[in-house]
Amino acid sequence: MRTVRISLLGSTGSIGKQTLEVVKACGMSVGALTAHSNVARMEQQAREFSPELVVMMEEKAADDLRVRLGDTSIRVCSGMDGLLEAAELQSADTVVTAVVGMVGLRPTMAAIREGKRIALANKETLVCAGELVMEEARDFGAKILPVDSEHSAIFQALEGCNHRSQVKRLILTCSGGPFFGKTREELSSVTKADALKHPNWAMGAKITIDSATLMNKGLEFIEAMHLYHMPPEKISIVVHRESIIHSLVEYCDNSMIAQMGTPDMRLPIQYALTYPERVEGPATPLDLWHCKPLTFAQPDVDTFRCLGLAMEAAKRGGSAGAVLNGANEAAVALFLDGKIGFLDIADRVQYAMETVGILDNPSMTQILEADRAARLAVETM
Repeated sequence: MRTVRISLLGSTGSIGKQTLEVVKACGMSVGALTAHSNVARMEQQAREFSPELVVMMEEKAADDLRVRLGDTSIRVCSGMDGLLEAAELQSADTVVTAVVGMVGLRPTMAAIREGKRIALANKETLVCAGELVMEEARDFGAKILPVDSEHSAIFQALEGCNHRSQVKRLILTCSGGPFFGKTREELSSVTKADALKHPNWAMGAKITIDSATLMNKGLEFIEAMHLYHMPPEKISIVVHRESIIHSLVEYCDNSMIAQMGTPDMRLPIQYALTYPERVEGPATPLDLWHCKPLTFAQPDVDTFRCLGLAMEAAKRGGSAGAVLNGANEAAVALFLDGKIGFLDIADRVQYAMETVGILDNPSMTQILEADRAARLAVETM
């Protein structure tokens, strides 16, 4: 296997912690670690993996960490400047973008301009600025490899494809979240605790809520358009409750190739880091003898309106993805803070989509402004 040294943006979150498990199991090394404010966990990670640089987004957290790591040679930085430095770190060949939210866009772009391999776990990067990101990746020779289980599955299922014209459609699987089969009336009274009980995956709070509203699948729909250069009419979504088939590719001869495995994020993380090689790793093997029967259903876009709103944004293009994402981030934050109900998330996203102007071919400045305007619309509705 090739030598792998990573900069891990978002090391203390769910994806970050699992990435470090892969790094340890596969004999990789760490050049930089970044986190928002979890000083205790960052100290533990820094002492175990000995990076040359650690970054805390909060200045007070960085000050605390400098004291804690005073007996080491590890350099401690803070804020967006520190995050950008970690993304551009010369000693790292791969940048794992595992931070949540719009904050991941600038460091990902910085890493692309350094020609890094990007193991992308941050949906917002492609949802908000997919055209700009993929254009920059082509110009600077940066390889973008997906960490999402669904996109990793599609990536793997496309490896034997001789030409993209042979692809009939991409099929993204969806667990359906904790509320599959419920009516809008039933959803009107669900709580934060209910929404955070995902049936298959252990994830952070924001992405778990997105899975409950099906917005997560809508964001992946937009990502798939950019990652695989596919129009929206050639992308489908199917509810697959067991999360064993992670996604499929249907070819023009009507054959389908699927990637299967346990719902273990360490597998797609590892493949993004080791591609094109496969090596032994920590992911849990799939036991076919005791596997549940595989079921499939259509998603209910009338009840789970966030999915439909995301698909509309995908078809509209331009800055629609930035508006959708900014509105959703703001609405989910309000829900997690107990300020709005579960169904209000979709209402507020729709309001932002209807009131914030959508621009064709937006610049990075205009994308950031669309994000800001969408958040404001949601917070002041």
